[in-house]
Amino acid sequence: MKQHGATKAIPKTKLALAVALALSFPAQVLAADLELPRIDVVGEGGEAIAKLPGSVAIITQEELALTQPLSTQDALKSVPGIVVREEEGYGFIPNIGMRGLNPNRSQKLLVLEDGVPVAPGLFLANESYYSPRIERMQSIEVLKGAAGLRYGPTTIGGVINYITKDPEKGATVTAKAGSHGYGLIGLDAGGSSSSGNAIGGISLVKSQGDGFRNNAFDLSDAVIKGGMAIGDNQWIGAKLTYYDNEINTSYVGLRPNEYKNDPTKNPAPNDYFLTDRKSFDINHELAINDSVKLKTLLYWSQLTRDYWRREVQARSANGTTFVPCDGSAYCMNGNNRTFEMMGMDSRLNINHDSFGIKNEAEIGIRLHSDKLNNTKLRSKTDPNARSGDLTTDDTQEAQGVAFYGQNRFILNERVAITPGLRIETYDQSRKNELTGLSGESSTTEVMPGIGATWQLAPQAQLFAGAFKGFSPAMVATAISGSGVDQQLDAERSTNFEIGVRGTAQRLSYEATAFRMDFANQIIPQSESGGVGATVTNAGATLNQGLEGAIGYDLGAGWGVDANATWVPTAKFNSTKIVGGIDRNGNRLPYAPELTANLSVSYRVGGLKTSLGAYHVSRQFVDTENTVVESADGRRGVIPAYTTFNLNAHYAVDKQLSVFGTVRNLADRKYIASRNPDGIFPGAERNVEVGVSYKF
Repeated sequence: MKQHGATKAIPKTKLALAVALALSFPAQVLAADLELPRIDVVGEGGEAIAKLPGSVAIITQEELALTQPLSTQDALKSVPGIVVREEEGYGFIPNIGMRGLNPNRSQKLLVLEDGVPVAPGLFLANESYYSPRIERMQSIEVLKGAAGLRYGPTTIGGVINYITKDPEKGATVTAKAGSHGYGLIGLDAGGSSSSGNAIGGISLVKSQGDGFRNNAFDLSDAVIKGGMAIGDNQWIGAKLTYYDNEINTSYVGLRPNEYKNDPTKNPAPNDYFLTDRKSFDINHELAINDSVKLKTLLYWSQLTRDYWRREVQARSANGTTFVPCDGSAYCMNGNNRTFEMMGMDSRLNINHDSFGIKNEAEIGIRLHSDKLNNTKLRSKTDPNARSGDLTTDDTQEAQGVAFYGQNRFILNERVAITPGLRIETYDQSRKNELTGLSGESSTTEVMPGIGATWQLAPQAQLFAGAFKGFSPAMVATAISGSGVDQQLDAERSTNFEIGVRGTAQRLSYEATAFRMDFANQIIPQSESGGVGATVTNAGATLNQGLEGAIGYDLGAGWGVDANATWVPTAKFNSTKIVGGIDRNGNRLPYAPELTANLSVSYRVGGLKTSLGAYHVSRQFVDTENTVVESADGRRGVIPAYTTFNLNAHYAVDKQLSVFGTVRNLADRKYIASRNPDGIFPGAERNVEVGVSYKF
């Protein structure tokens, strides 16, 4: 029987030529009798990477096993161009930015899991209230540049794709324990049919902890995944997930004196972020013949996010005062949202010999639907309320259709050119269920792009691309509560990228220059965006800079890897007046000029170790570029900081592994964020140890 995705040995030189990675260790190709079909962003092996006219990074399963990141957000810190904004400390509420784009709720990126959107409403609010657990991941793909037009609707910053583990025969139990009462127990179990034509498995995670700032959490996560071959040319896979998390966290951060005296304090102990998510997706792959392949993905998810927060009465340098629950005024708010998303993504891949040359074409269509029920419940008497007066009841819906096509013209063995076109058309609607007022809007976006790769030499490949970036406006800002179309333009940018990657003996490298020229960037509108949140287009902005990554095998088991992203320009680039203020020339919020990673690794036998450093330069947090800290801590520059992590992983034998990590080894005290409302400290030094046993 023909095995789907059967791995072939990749010559070391070809894999090295396609290096677009900043990894501690080289990628490892894992063979399997049957691989489940899925939509990849990058693909498997060096040849797949070499076809992409854009910057690529892959975090491998081996690297994840060594570094034991707290979350997918924590893992992504090692990728060039990525900036994260910590909030509750464990990455449950992800804030991921790229190349100087604001990381607030990861709005500027398209985040996928096995090709399926993670954000609960792509056309309603591309905000991430949930992050898939890192324990279920096999690897992480990051794609930037023109190749990202194959995915959408948000095409500005880049695409992140989390790839979940395929089921394996047997069972593996993992246990972890760490600082602040952290504990985790996990089970991965799977099996296959006697013929090898079908596989299935389950992954379970239960985790609890007291939190870095006395913000305890209680998490449960389950994944059921399986599939089968249908004859010799069809494969089908299905995945069902369930996630539940209760986090004692808040939008309210610390005030300056609280941060100085007790950075581990929870300033809002009554506030809770409650998340419940269910999802189901089906992947089908049909090999019509040796040159034509059809992949189809059906997906559905439902996410409920209830955010119960005390009403703030006043802020001072010493702390936050909340409205008393004495019946005189509303003191507790439940900002509760339920999202439902469903869609279909189908892609036809055709290898053909038109125009007298080899070609690789892809044609795709995606149908997508979003629905949101947004309510607010308010109580005057109970600081721990989970019910109350209904003061907001808002329904939002969106339907979108996207068409995509590209053709990779292989001019010769060294040069390929890939033009592409994406068309997104979508309708948004909003209804106030309390007043009956409603409104709607419609938008169509045409996004062309072109990319090229050129094998300059066996040790170097040049890649370049240009494309139009786009991100929809949130329904809550595009249509007012009274149903009026606000004529709020979507974000649009013209993006350019050029780079070189390759290897020379023990050296691997990549260097990329990028430019994102926005015609109308939308500055943060929601409360999570912090001080200065505004419902408007901010006018033209400009982001441009350089990324570089290098890895060197020192020999005798030693290796060193480093990467850096320099963004000298991330500024407002127009004289448009917003709120009576001219911000022209000001730096964009949460756009550090420099981020960098340095890792030294050593391996001998079953032992792997690494010592890593992570640096972030100073950042402004508001559009006015306030330097001096305000009395309530919501404004003021965030100073630069550097943290160190020490990791070790030891495979005792084929069944037993032990591992440990010390994060923030030097116990550096630093401010990670001033948004949404006050100072959010970075996690102090914390230790985690674990053991994994495969039966």
